[in-house]
Amino acid sequence: MEILDRTLLGAYQPFSWPMWLVGAAIAIAVSIVLYNLLLHPLSSLPGPKLWAATPIPYTRAWLSGRMSNNIHKLHERYGDVVRVAPNRVSFAHPDAYNAIRGHRKAGHNEHGKDPIFYKMSLHNILGANRHDHARFRKILSHGFSARAMQDQQPLITRYIDLLMRRLQDLTNGGREETVTDIGAWFNFTTFDIIGDLSFGVPFGCLETSSYHPWVTAILHGVKEFGMLLVINWHFPNLFKLVKALSPWYHPGKHTDEQGEYARVQVAKRLSSGMERPDFIQALKNGAKANNGRPLTTEEMAMNARLLILAGSETTATALSATTYYLATHPRVHARLAEEVRQQFKSEDEIDFFNVNRLKYMLAVLDEAMRLFPPVPANLPRKAAKGGDVILGWQIPQDTGLEIWPWAVNHLSRNFTEPDKFIPERWLDANSFNGVEFDKSRHGALQPFSVGPRNCIGKNLAYVEMRVILARLIWNFDLALGDEGSRAFPEAKSYGLWIKKPLNIRLIPVEETNQNNGR
Repeated sequence: MEILDRTLLGAYQPFSWPMWLVGAAIAIAVSIVLYNLLLHPLSSLPGPKLWAATPIPYTRAWLSGRMSNNIHKLHERYGDVVRVAPNRVSFAHPDAYNAIRGHRKAGHNEHGKDPIFYKMSLHNILGANRHDHARFRKILSHGFSARAMQDQQPLITRYIDLLMRRLQDLTNGGREETVTDIGAWFNFTTFDIIGDLSFGVPFGCLETSSYHPWVTAILHGVKEFGMLLVINWHFPNLFKLVKALSPWYHPGKHTDEQGEYARVQVAKRLSSGMERPDFIQALKNGAKANNGRPLTTEEMAMNARLLILAGSETTATALSATTYYLATHPRVHARLAEEVRQQFKSEDEIDFFNVNRLKYMLAVLDEAMRLFPPVPANLPRKAAKGGDVILGWQIPQDTGLEIWPWAVNHLSRNFTEPDKFIPERWLDANSFNGVEFDKSRHGALQPFSVGPRNCIGKNLAYVEMRVILARLIWNFDLALGDEGSRAFPEAKSYGLWIKKPLNIRLIPVEETNQNNGR
């Protein structure tokens, strides 16, 4: 009987503290979920309930490297406005670009950059606050003016010449076919160009046919950024602890290396006293011309670091994607080759000015950037104080505002036959081969963004891509080098793409065909 009494009394003993804590945590979690689903200001927006209830699905999709694909599926199912996390909304209508990133009316606050996403870019033009951004842009604009591009043409052409020589060497002076990872060559070229334009010295990638350690740090830093962002989302103080405990390796190691290299190179360039048409010179002259506060050495270094990344990796990605689609679409390749080889009498005529005559090439580049946007990231904003009405929906302040280029560019409501490579959609005709184009939403393609913070290097990027591509097509026909390269568009992304190898068969063009077209 005594044993039974003790058993019954034990059954009714109060919960232990751990049990109470677990119960309280569960109650809080359930309350948060119910609030997000039923009472949150965004609760009426369309979207999957699980994504609205908790940030876990969004985080998992980001870590998978397939966020763009996931967001695309959600927009196909739910429409142009989708709630993708408790406090995040994704937009897929072309009008969203101007509504979120465009110039604001007087008295309306800017939808500012998401401070967590841009935490590592607070001291450069990409992530700076509105005041510093205006200051940076005004000064940097001198390095991207028409006059500056004219002055920079010999420097840029020198590296494109070297690229062509390297490819000619691979084909035994243009006498033999060869297979090479063309994506790597594009990276070598664009990094060398932007390194010279930024620091006054190239990375030497074309000379050595290999990546400079700093370039390797950039490429490794892409996936690193994916993990670092998740840590900052959910455990903002954890990164400092991890870095303190493991200074030799942590999620921001390669990013730190980039920053330190930029500081060293900017200091060398400033101490050299050289006068040459590069970005450091433009930064110095721009500050004087505008009578504004000059950039600090740290601001110069951080802006130079950004220019290296934005002016190289993205351009190389666009060229790689274009080459892939040309190699897999013989009809388009033939038409572009005919345009290039009939427009010019010699390769020497292909320069910054003359490539503007290549209308079909521009359509090819735009279509490639639609299917494989150089920057696949959402580049998020935060809704301004007081909120805003966007695409007919009331959005409260501090809501994450997102536009995912790959998802938008592949949306069936935006583009006819969205997954097909049809450059003709960007020409004047409204149909091609029986396909009728609905062009009413073609404004969805914005590879360089819009508004006061659009890409300052847009014109330079276009002319660089056109000259490189025109000279490549002048010298070679292109075909896939192996079946494995068909997987190129299946790359994962964490802000930028982790590109797969792109082995291309370079087929030297006979001189008689260069002037006759094909």
